[in-house]
Amino acid sequence: MDELNDQKRQENQNARINQKLISEVSPERYLGYFPLCNILNTLDVEEHFRYMQSNRNFRFDVYDVVTSLVFARAVAPLSKHRTFMDILPSLYKESVFSYDQLLCALEFIGSEYEKFVEIFTAATKENYGTDTSKTYFDCTNFYFEIDRETDFKRKGPSKENRRDPIVGLGLLLDANMIPIGMRMYPGNESEKPVLRNIISDLKRRNNITGRTIQIADKGLNCAHNIIEALRNGDGYIFSKSVKNLNDVETTWVLLQNGFSDVKNSRGDLIYSYKSRIDDFEYEYTDNSGMKIRKSVKEKRMVTYNPKLARKKNREIDRMVEKARKLNAGRAKKSEYGECSKYVNIKGENGEDVIMEMNYEAIEKDRSLAGYNMIVTSELGMSDRDIYSTYHNLWRIEESFRVMKTDLDARPVYLQKENSIKGHFLICYITVLLTRIFQFKVLDNEFSTSEICRFYREFKVVKISSSRYINITRSSDFVVALAERLHQPVTHYHLTESQIKMMHTR
Repeated sequence: MDELNDQKRQENQNARINQKLISEVSPERYLGYFPLCNILNTLDVEEHFRYMQSNRNFRFDVYDVVTSLVFARAVAPLSKHRTFMDILPSLYKESVFSYDQLLCALEFIGSEYEKFVEIFTAATKENYGTDTSKTYFDCTNFYFEIDRETDFKRKGPSKENRRDPIVGLGLLLDANMIPIGMRMYPGNESEKPVLRNIISDLKRRNNITGRTIQIADKGLNCAHNIIEALRNGDGYIFSKSVKNLNDVETTWVLLQNGFSDVKNSRGDLIYSYKSRIDDFEYEYTDNSGMKIRKSVKEKRMVTYNPKLARKKNREIDRMVEKARKLNAGRAKKSEYGECSKYVNIKGENGEDVIMEMNYEAIEKDRSLAGYNMIVTSELGMSDRDIYSTYHNLWRIEESFRVMKTDLDARPVYLQKENSIKGHFLICYITVLLTRIFQFKVLDNEFSTSEICRFYREFKVVKISSSRYINITRSSDFVVALAERLHQPVTHYHLTESQIKMMHTR
């Protein structure tokens, strides 16, 4: 009898194991988002979400939906439907809302996305501190798989050279590279006014009264932005194309005297620089058609980078070779594209166009290869500080890369304008929390890629009602994180109480 009972128990156990193996629900749980959960708890914005939804008849918690989507975006960025079906059930955090409620919440937060950005900016300032003595700004755009245009999704110059409708997004960072502002706009609009609008609006919304130095690349450098910054008591550090300088300034750039060299430990040249301070005239036409002129005392700093020079010369060689081949094949004018600047139209006869190589333009571009100019209102700032401050712009470019790559913000399949804005607000919040984690908690000792990889790879398997096993591969980052946060992320066995402690600290 005992032998039969043992046999029966073994059969039951095997049956349970088989049921687990063929179950559609994976026993694995994503846990790598717990640092974001901790930061959200510190920011303490949940009550503001309650206020925002108080005049809506929602039968769900908007904050619950938003935090779930942020965590899911960090661990496995997918479409909203796949996120709901595949990722949310695999988070340690339980979700108690339907797919329709998810879409409803997304549309709601999109309709009020500027208020939510303001809520997070104020909470970040209060709990972690923000520094607006310098602000970094840049724009990018995101394309849509749906070809139909709307008032918001407009066809324009996509960064990926696609012809799909796009939406523009401007991102503002503080001196410590923490996001403090976001503005979305139709993709066919100019990026230049966005810089003026987002900074003035942010300062007004958050009672920022101090002087800020606006830092942006040459795409946002225009007379209106410079004059507006000075009018508001702010400063600027902008890049400027050396190709569009007048003859006097071009001559100064190419004069070899006055340069100082910066070399590495091996004695190799990293870059050379020189600067001058002078009065420069700026002019723009306002909305009423009136011309606004202003003389500005400005420092102009030119740099020469041999690595950049080699890169630019390779690009020139490529375009010149393409132009020669097209010219030899009697190609049409429309086929030249960007390399058309290296040819001159000698004569036209119907469909036949006679071209000749523009050697003057080729030599001018070769002579300026490797040079870049930075213009600034900060006359007392040293050249080396100006250079390093401007080149911190790569951090904001990295934020866009995180959005586009690590968080897979593109391509966008949503159609409603507010749903699209809600989607990018989720991406913005995820980047904000990641930056706070990286700079304020980890003191910028780890790269963004290491942090995002941890989000995706830190997983546990539930083996009983209160016990889990940690299946995460060990790494230097995981070991360092355990020491820094005093969390059991290197343990094999984890209890329910330990995991809850990770979420609530």
